[in-house]
Amino acid sequence: MDISALLKSFCSAVERRDGKGFASLFTEDGVYHDVFYGDFKGHARIAEMIDDWFYRTAEEFRWEMHRPVSDGKMLYAYYTFSYVSKLPEAAGRRVGFEGCSMMTLRDGKIADYREVANVGPAFIELGFAPERTAKILAKEGAHLKKQPEWKRHLA
Repeated sequence: MDISALLKSFCSAVERRDGKGFASLFTEDGVYHDVFYGDFKGHARIAEMIDDWFYRTAEEFRWEMHRPVSDGKMLYAYYTFSYVSKLPEAAGRRVGFEGCSMMTLRDGKIADYREVANVGPAFIELGFAPERTAKILAKEGAHLKKQPEWKRHLA
């Protein structure tokens, strides 16, 4: 599968709530590291993440990948992502954020998906209390510091 087709299938499966189709883009032992919900490993868990976790508190997803760069082993793409929140404090508002997807590829499939996302503005749009936003961002920062690339910079 070429990179454009992979990214189109990736985004489209989320928008259609097609967890099985989304999971099929990953290797059997593939891992999706979600910025909000944590790690999901293997086809069944990745499908569950889309069908259950994503759609539990949101609907009407829109996901677009832009300016992909790949050497066949790694794939990077800037993305824009939005959804209509089902959370009471959001009152059905569409919220969005931007980020960067980082995918390790193996045999034309995704072996590992990670992202860095600018989620702060989305929390403001959702109407989260400042304390809640600070708690979520602190958790994300702690997770980021555990990454091997960051450990070198923190030493």
